[in-house]
Amino acid sequence: MNRWAWLQKKKKQTKDAHQQVKIHGTDVFFSSSLDSNLEQIQNILGNNPDIAIRRFNIDLYNVKAAVIFIKGLADKEQIHEQILKSIMLELQMRECYVKEDRGTGSHIKEIIKDHVVTLTDVEENNKIEDCVMEVLNGDTALLIDKVDTSLLLGTKKWPSRQIEEPITEASVRGAREGFVENILVNMSLIRKRIRDPHLVLDKYTIGRRSQTPVIVAYIKDITNDSIVQEAKKRLEKIDIDQILESGIIEQFIEDDFLSPFPQLITTERPDKVASGLLEGRVAVLVDGTPFVLLLPVTITSIIQGPEDYYERWFVGTLIRFMRFGAAFVSLFGPSLYVALISYHPGLIPTDLVISIAGSREGVPFPSIVEALLMEITIEILREAGVRLPKPIGQTVGIVGGLVIGEAAVTAGLVSPMMVIVVAVTAISSFSLPQYGAAIAIRILRFGMMLSAAVLGLFGIIMFAMAITIHLVKLKSFGVEYTSPFVPYQFKDWKDAILRLPYSALKERPEMLKPKDSTRIK
Repeated sequence: MNRWAWLQKKKKQTKDAHQQVKIHGTDVFFSSSLDSNLEQIQNILGNNPDIAIRRFNIDLYNVKAAVIFIKGLADKEQIHEQILKSIMLELQMRECYVKEDRGTGSHIKEIIKDHVVTLTDVEENNKIEDCVMEVLNGDTALLIDKVDTSLLLGTKKWPSRQIEEPITEASVRGAREGFVENILVNMSLIRKRIRDPHLVLDKYTIGRRSQTPVIVAYIKDITNDSIVQEAKKRLEKIDIDQILESGIIEQFIEDDFLSPFPQLITTERPDKVASGLLEGRVAVLVDGTPFVLLLPVTITSIIQGPEDYYERWFVGTLIRFMRFGAAFVSLFGPSLYVALISYHPGLIPTDLVISIAGSREGVPFPSIVEALLMEITIEILREAGVRLPKPIGQTVGIVGGLVIGEAAVTAGLVSPMMVIVVAVTAISSFSLPQYGAAIAIRILRFGMMLSAAVLGLFGIIMFAMAITIHLVKLKSFGVEYTSPFVPYQFKDWKDAILRLPYSALKERPEMLKPKDSTRIK
């Protein structure tokens, strides 16, 4: 079978699979028979133990009705007090609602909708499939005999943990609140910080089977329309059966999937999202995860942290300089050691060369093998510390590093200087506020070490040039990744590596092309 025939076969299989998934998605409308409607809904939902169907009578009109909800997703107290009790008991005492057309379905439905049910969210729906999806989303469906529509009642009460301090982004100064897995709570945390009627929260549903709610948030009179439209267009193109985490969305909408650098900011902090929205960025919230995506991204934004703006300007500037220095050490530290030891010992002061040579006496491996051995060991310890329970993980990371490092030096496998270089490199990588950027530097570090082992400093320079060329070509939703340095935008330099006083930050970042560029008047 040639490649074209194989592609056609796979395309047909994919199309057939999509049709099988959507076979229940054909438009089936409610009838005026309660029993028929319940039978169709039961055929779709099945006889699962968490599906509740409560039949009852509306004696005032002598008709049958039923409510359908999912146990654990809907609020039982609301269903009892504001739906069943209101219809079955309180309605009986209101004979003023009995009219000549008391037997018509439209009259019963309007009375219940406008005068009986006390919930805030009440919608009509005439499609069975849409009704089922809302029930699976936590709402309660009210079906009445002789009525060919359903009433969808807002009774969502999703299980969710309490708002806590973010785990992956510890706050030195600022709010201790972090996003949770409930998208409604996350939206409220943003609304709490941006009380602006121009804040837009557009809802999407992605995932043929998971039907995951996704929110695109932006400020209408600040964010550039081209960024918003590009983000929405990429989201609308996603065709997958399940979305369980925002990382899946990130992989679908990023510009270059081959790049090791993060092209969207991932954060658990509402204040960071609010700050990004006020700068002119777009946020993507996904139900079921506390991690929110911010776009577009530049090389400076992955180094900046929220605390930079909460401290005085010279403290924030110093912290940023330290982060850039830590990123440099994390990327170039081991490779410079390998290059200088193997190819350019003349660049090292004489006393230091003699000290290093004495410490490496008896080490059977060249410097590159020594560096790779220690770096791989550190990465394994780091990964083990993350996967283990928190108290044990911290102990394994600290004790394991000390014991293995000391044992390796004692056994003559590595030199003490190599242990120092690797330890400083590992600590430097932890200073970056964006986890994805730290991962990218850790990946590139190995390529940098191999280049140094082959060509020395020339290899480091060539690898650094390749990284620079890639960064210059990389874009994030139409914004150059290396902004504001390339292309040159001097106005944004005051909030790039430097963090000037707030009185000097009168305008929003020019690289985002905001509609309203004025921040301070």
